[in-house]
Amino acid sequence: MVFEPPKRLVRALGETAPDGDDWLEKLPEAAQQAVALRELTVERVQVPGGRSSLVVLVRTADGMPAVLKLAPGRARPEAERAALAQWAGRGAVQLLEPFSAEGVLLLERLHPDVSVRSLPEAKALLEAAGTLRRLWVEPPAGFPFETVADRTGRQAEAMRARAESDPEVAPLVGLALAAREELLAAPPEHRLLHGTFRQSKVLGGERMPWLAVGPDPVVGECAFDLARLVRDRVEDLIAQPSGAATTRRRVKRLAESLDVDQERLRGWTLFRAVESGVRAGRVGRPRDAELLLEFASWL
Repeated sequence: MVFEPPKRLVRALGETAPDGDDWLEKLPEAAQQAVALRELTVERVQVPGGRSSLVVLVRTADGMPAVLKLAPGRARPEAERAALAQWAGRGAVQLLEPFSAEGVLLLERLHPDVSVRSLPEAKALLEAAGTLRRLWVEPPAGFPFETVADRTGRQAEAMRARAESDPEVAPLVGLALAAREELLAAPPEHRLLHGTFRQSKVLGGERMPWLAVGPDPVVGECAFDLARLVRDRVEDLIAQPSGAATTRRRVKRLAESLDVDQERLRGWTLFRAVESGVRAGRVGRPRDAELLLEFASWL
């Protein structure tokens, strides 16, 4: 089988490595080797798939359905492996191979085309939040994960640079950076976080109705993790005449349901929305940038 990377993956990797690298060139051969080594039977490549990895639906030698995932080093697949091992299937997809080649994960097969996003909005938020709560555990000793301070520090540098060259975004960037500084001054807890949690990251399963996939794990406070969920279906929010009020109600409802401080959730939601909006503008996605920055202005 020819392992051709989906267009979505090629486009997304082009955004994160504009100067290119040889991972995509080596991907077909690497996938063939991973399949042969494990004696897997390939069913199909998942399309459109993710933005940071090739996902292949396979069966193991004994016929069990599974997922083979290959990701470049910059997607931090070894951190994902460590987080999945720590969760051990509680709230997240199960790791079937604790140790394997770098950048290759063999995972439990969920229902790849059924995410919690398929539910009505209120139910989707409830189910997603319940899944996220199970992931907030103590990080392992000597954890191999970034901290929220480190990750957002790199992001803050890029935001400042963008604000200097684009006066239109400077006021929102200033608010977002000020919020970050205040939030990092006294974090209420340090937990292992999913890092990139949203409705599309929660898939239907057999062991449990819903399980999280695709973490980019980080250690920090729970409000940081929940912040990305607040802006889910941002296109629908922007299209609503009452979008701003709906957003504020969503912050309140999610904070209360997961026992997270509402103001800290609002602050991290602001920072993460502005950061994503600035990044979208930088890589040539002006429509996404416009939506995200308008959303951020409501906070």
